[in-house]
Amino acid sequence: MRALLPFLVFVTVFAGLVLGLHGYVVAGLVYEPRWGHPHEGLWANALWAMGGLILFNMFSDRRLPYPAKALVAWPAFIWMATAFYLLLTLGVTDLVMFALGMNGVEALRLRAIGAAAVSAVIIGVGLRSGLRRPVVKRVEIELPRWPAALDGYRVVQISDIHIGTLIRRPFARYLTDTINALSPDLTAVTGDLVDGSVDRLRDEVAPFAELRARDGVYFVTGNHDHYSGARDWVHTITDLGMRVLRNSHHVIERDGAAFTLAGVDDHTSGHRNGGGEDVPAALAGSDRALPTILLAHNPQSLVAASKHGVDLQLSGHTHGGQMWPFRHVVKLQTLWIAGLYRFRDSLIYVSRGTGFWGPPIRVGEPAEITELILRAGGSGSESAVTPR
Repeated sequence: MRALLPFLVFVTVFAGLVLGLHGYVVAGLVYEPRWGHPHEGLWANALWAMGGLILFNMFSDRRLPYPAKALVAWPAFIWMATAFYLLLTLGVTDLVMFALGMNGVEALRLRAIGAAAVSAVIIGVGLRSGLRRPVVKRVEIELPRWPAALDGYRVVQISDIHIGTLIRRPFARYLTDTINALSPDLTAVTGDLVDGSVDRLRDEVAPFAELRARDGVYFVTGNHDHYSGARDWVHTITDLGMRVLRNSHHVIERDGAAFTLAGVDDHTSGHRNGGGEDVPAALAGSDRALPTILLAHNPQSLVAASKHGVDLQLSGHTHGGQMWPFRHVVKLQTLWIAGLYRFRDSLIYVSRGTGFWGPPIRVGEPAEITELILRAGGSGSESAVTPR
């Protein structure tokens, strides 16, 4: 009973929040404008039903088989994003109307039409961006300790793919073909590969077995991989031919030069599935004279990594916020949102992610396959930003 109580509290609070916010949307779009339409109640009930669909989707995720789950998830997630932007536009216009003393029926009708139109445009643009296949983003990074013999070394990074109900095998095939066409020196998968169990998604990730890179394909766990059963997934991912770095490192040598590639478990995973970030353990026994690249799903791992001489950290997790204005919400959790930053003597590149999570929508934060070109010399990339 004690274990059940927190879950019941969460369900009650979440359901109350969703239905309460839908009440605000229903009032702003249907009742306050007083349209006088004979089917006004039908429209209101339809909006309430979509709110119920969000709740049904959230709590049936692991119980429905794939075809039925997809039929529920697509409209539920799209409506979730739509309801958010309706709430945002109605809230902003509410404040404006209050400040201007506008409360007539005509003003309320104009407000409802405007909120619906603006939200529809945002969702249309966001869907196009979210469902569009990610393009290759090329980024050059100067590392002071990078060996001249490896100047131009190319690392392809993908992150936050979220293979699951909405993202399936064809996407894995596209990523594999695109990455292989780049012929990278090394491929890094920085976590959140999946959303679901091995039993449900084994066939969906199968194309990744064909990923090729001269010095190998490497993987570190993300928080969603842990939610999905990291121990089982580590075995499956290893079978796919990727080398999993769980608080460990590997030395890569080429052309008389070498560097250390290390990887840590997700920063927030704790000891779930035998996990837990441990930067000292990942670097234990490594040659500190060699430049070090750390793969870490969560950018917050940089706090520890920067104390242990890591030259460059590659991360994801944030999705760049995925939908404006969530970028500003993510800033409350981490200094490093998307792109290249400097922190102490370390650099970090944070991917916006290669897939999406939740709504298949990206607003202002396009997905990416990142080709990182490492250059020798300099004092660090001039484009790096030092967070304050």
